[in-house]
Amino acid sequence: QVQLVESGGGLVQPGGSLRLSCAASGFTLEYYAIGWFRQAPGKERQGVSCIETTDDAIYYADSVKGRFTISRDNAKNTVYLQMNSLKPEDTAVYYCAAWVGGGSWSSAGEYDYWGQGTQVTVSS
Repeated sequence: QVQLVESGGGLVQPGGSLRLSCAASGFTLEYYAIGWFRQAPGKERQGVSCIETTDDAIYYADSVKGRFTISRDNAKNTVYLQMNSLKPEDTAVYYCAAWVGGGSWSSAGEYDYWGQGTQVTVSS
């Protein structure tokens, strides 16, 4: 059974950090591009970052550049999203997703598999 499971969300103060994990089971994650998306209440799902399979090309939304870092550990079949200097506007449910690539990394419709999401709340 193909499954993606996110973890690492929580409540953090502005300026703080969190590391999200996306663990895959039922398939080999290194053969897929992995994206992170987020969705705040009343807003559309937004692409945050993506790491591809070939040459590990990496993409970030402008709103998180310089603060978030995506990485993968193929031995653990896991992708991470390190989030630093968090802001209240980063509050959302964060999802990881897998796709075979070839389209637009920030388009949610391109992705084949999705996790259930993890809540990130940035508040004092």
